[in-house]
Amino acid sequence: MSAEEQSRIRASYATLGRAHKNLGRKIGYPQKLDQLRDVTALNATVAESIAELASEGFPSLSSIPSADVSAADFARVRESLKHFIRDWSEEGAPEREKIFTPILDLLKQVDVDERARKRVLVPGSGLGRLAWEISQLGFETTANELSSFMTLAFRFLLSPKTTTTPNEHHLRPYAHWFSHQRSNASTFRRISFPDVVPRLSSNLLLIEKDFLTLTSPSASPLDKTEFWTKSAADSGAGYDFIVTLFFIDTSINVFATMEHIFKLLRPGGSWINLGPLLWTGGGQSKIELSLEEVLQAAEEIGFVIQRDDDDSSLEAMKTVKCEYTGDRNAMMCWTYKAEFWVARKFK
Repeated sequence: MSAEEQSRIRASYATLGRAHKNLGRKIGYPQKLDQLRDVTALNATVAESIAELASEGFPSLSSIPSADVSAADFARVRESLKHFIRDWSEEGAPEREKIFTPILDLLKQVDVDERARKRVLVPGSGLGRLAWEISQLGFETTANELSSFMTLAFRFLLSPKTTTTPNEHHLRPYAHWFSHQRSNASTFRRISFPDVVPRLSSNLLLIEKDFLTLTSPSASPLDKTEFWTKSAADSGAGYDFIVTLFFIDTSINVFATMEHIFKLLRPGGSWINLGPLLWTGGGQSKIELSLEEVLQAAEEIGFVIQRDDDDSSLEAMKTVKCEYTGDRNAMMCWTYKAEFWVARKFK
C-alpha cells in the first residue's frame, strides 16, 4: 500500500464527527491504522529486496523516476506479492491443489522413463510454481512470462542471494483490503514463504518475453542427430505439451493465441488448458468468446478436442470450481467455474 493510500484512509477517518471519532477510538480504529502503517513497512522490505535484486540485473531500472510509477504499477506489485502466497506458501496449497491436480495427473500418465524426452511449455507462468512442479516430474519445462513484475518476483525466489531456506520470507498480504474481514488479526496475519526453494535447472528454463514471439524448439536434446537428418516437419520439432493455466483470457486476440499454441506444438502434441474466460477489460480484448466459441475456434484451427470417451484413463473435459489468490479467512470468496480440456494436434 502506498503512503498516498494510507493518507487517504486517515483523512477519511478525520472527516467523522467528534462522537464517531470517540467511538472509533473506543474500538481501536486509530490503532488499526497505525498497524496498517507498520505492516505496510514490513511488506515493503520484500518489495525493496526484489527491487534491489532487479537493479543488479537490470541497471536501467534504477533510472526510472518515481513520478512515472502509476496506480496500475502499485496494483501489479500487490498482485505479485499475493502470488507469493498462492504459489509458494503452505497457505496457498489448497488453492494450488485444485487447479494443478488435473494437469499434473494427466502429465503423470507419461512413462517416467520418457519424460526427459518430452518438452512442456507453460506460457503466462507467473511466479512459476506450476512450471517448477512439472519440471520436478522430470519433463524438460519452459516457463514463459512477459510481466516483469512477475519475473522479478520469481527471480527473487530463484536467486541464492535472496532466498536460501524454506519460509524465510514473510508477508501480510491482506492488510491493504479492509472489506470482508472477520478480525484485525486475520487482516494483518503473517504468512511465510516459500514452502520449498526453487531453482532453475537443466530441465527448467525461464523465458521472459511475449508468448506470441516464441519460436518452436528445434528438437529434443536426445533427438538432435535425428533432427538434422530430417525435415523440420518430420522431426517432431516443437513442444509435446503446452499448458495454459488462467492464461488464454488474458489474450488481446485469443485467435492469435490459439493459432500460436497450435504452431508451437509438434505433431501429436497436446494443449492442456484450465481456466475461466475473464476477458481482459478496458476494451483491450479484440474479441470476447463464450466457451462454446473457444472450442469451435480451436477445432477450426486444427485441434481435436478430447472428450471423456476418447480416453477412459482421464477426464478430458471437466469444470473445476476454484479461487484465484483468495483469502481463505475472508467473509467473501470469488469462485470460478474454470474449464479443463485437452486438445491435440495431429498434423
